[in-house]
Amino acid sequence: MSRGPGSYAEAVAWLAAQCRRLGLTTKQVEPVKGKPILLATWAGSDDSLPCLLLNSHYDVVPAMTECWSVDPWAAEVVDGRIYGRGTQDMKSVCVQYLFAIERLRKRGFVPLRTIHLSFVPDEEIGGVEGMGELLKTPEFNALGEIGLALDEGLSNPGDAFTVFYGERTPWWLLVRATGPTGHGSRFIKNTAPQKLLRFAERALAFRKAQEDSLGHGSNGCKHGTAKKLGDVTTVNLTMLRCGVSNDNGKTFCLNVIPTEAEAGFDVRITPDLKPKDFKNLLDQWCKEDEGITWQIAPWTRAFQEHHTTATDESNPWWVAFRDAMSSMSFDIEPEVFPAATDSRFLRELGIPALGFSPMRRCPILLHEHDEYLPVDVFMSGIDVYVGLIDALASKQKLHGEDEAGRKLSGLLPCAVSQIL
Repeated sequence: MSRGPGSYAEAVAWLAAQCRRLGLTTKQVEPVKGKPILLATWAGSDDSLPCLLLNSHYDVVPAMTECWSVDPWAAEVVDGRIYGRGTQDMKSVCVQYLFAIERLRKRGFVPLRTIHLSFVPDEEIGGVEGMGELLKTPEFNALGEIGLALDEGLSNPGDAFTVFYGERTPWWLLVRATGPTGHGSRFIKNTAPQKLLRFAERALAFRKAQEDSLGHGSNGCKHGTAKKLGDVTTVNLTMLRCGVSNDNGKTFCLNVIPTEAEAGFDVRITPDLKPKDFKNLLDQWCKEDEGITWQIAPWTRAFQEHHTTATDESNPWWVAFRDAMSSMSFDIEPEVFPAATDSRFLRELGIPALGFSPMRRCPILLHEHDEYLPVDVFMSGIDVYVGLIDALASKQKLHGEDEAGRKLSGLLPCAVSQIL
């Protein structure tokens, strides 16, 4: 389902019906008009224990239908593969949660810990008006103490499952250059387009150094399958805008030098680079030419600090997750997520969050044309969630859980107001 108010409402209505069919209690909140959020709850037998949160986003990126070999919105099964926009990112997980709960309920399983599910919009455009707004609601505060949250991950082309304990912080930048105007036939110095291109050259030189350190060129590793992409900072030029027009951009006066030029960049900062150090680098690039400024795109926000979930014995929930996967004879590979997910909002509040989509032995295809998920990978992922939910929701009070957890009541509203 593509983005949009009508599609959002339709998606939530379908999910709510499925949750109610499974006997879950549901509540819909809409902190931003036209962007509904669904909360569903499976009450545990011991409400004094911290709960589990299973999060997923129901929005997807657009699909260029002319570039697909099938209808991207039809979920067609061809040669054992489910094709469709969002099959990996992340409609599969939304549905796998529900199938796993259905199987557990039919088996007569009763969770010790309460299980909450959250289905949120807008993750693909930053999540600020999705998960970001959910955290400020009394309904989220009423969920109680969250011991562990699971959110989306990526496929692993190998035999192991990848688990993400942190992610690169996204900065979407707008860079603006100003300069003199004049006739396009003259050699006018330091024009706005010239300054902007010089800034872009500095940014792309930094990008090349980061890419070289990853080793793409030396080992033939493609961007989509890079196992350690989260270890470097990426910079991509995604927008250029300048020119003088008398008809709102339909035609341009190509003999007039524009006084302003603007570029947009998608930056993902690895936890190994402090955001303040990258800010200083941007400031330095601007100082090399007069009339250049940068800002965070006003419809987004920069995450100033990195927040990660511990993957050692100090985190009882990591131990519980690791042991549950091991008991099912699965290997896991902890990594830094190369992009950005809603997990970062939760980690900022001190809630342990792991990015995990039970996909392995298939390529990473999120946002690509002909995105698909093999049927057997989808079905086996349900089995994985059955085992995980069983193991995690059955945990008695964990050693050190009081220190690792964060009470939502009292503390979190204040924390949310500070970070959002």
